[in-house]
Amino acid sequence: MASMHHTPIEEHPDLRDLRARHDRAAATPRAQMVEALALLTGLYLAASPWIAGFNGFTTLAVTNLIAGIAYMLLLGGLGNSYERTHSMAWAAAVIGIWTCIAPWVVAGDAAHTRSITSNLITGVVATLLAIAAASGARDHDTARRGTGAHRPMTGTR
Repeated sequence: MASMHHTPIEEHPDLRDLRARHDRAAATPRAQMVEALALLTGLYLAASPWIAGFNGFTTLAVTNLIAGIAYMLLLGGLGNSYERTHSMAWAAAVIGIWTCIAPWVVAGDAAHTRSITSNLITGVVATLLAIAAASGARDHDTARRGTGAHRPMTGTR
């Protein structure tokens, strides 16, 4: 009986192509910009109770601190390991949505205009950045194949 040689899954051509595609997607200026803005957004979210002035050791201040750190951790590694972390951007989008509703859920009647305004703006920006990060690989693939709405425009017909 002939001996069968199994190559490791890491050497499979499809997996190498997938990793190369994700590396190209993470190296685009758009992906780098989204990652940088996401880190700044997460940092602001974590520090927002002290920046916007609702820093009493309240439930909302602690919630924003934890959500901001989690947001930075979820979207902070996109440049280094995009293939493994781009799906975590959907979890970051949930954090962005949570940030929008947190003043009413955790603070209730104690929510102030400063905390509501800060959380709404930060939550919307965080959600949009997370969606942009999650759709980065799909957009890159579509443009590369030249199909759909992202078809590269040429000067000739």
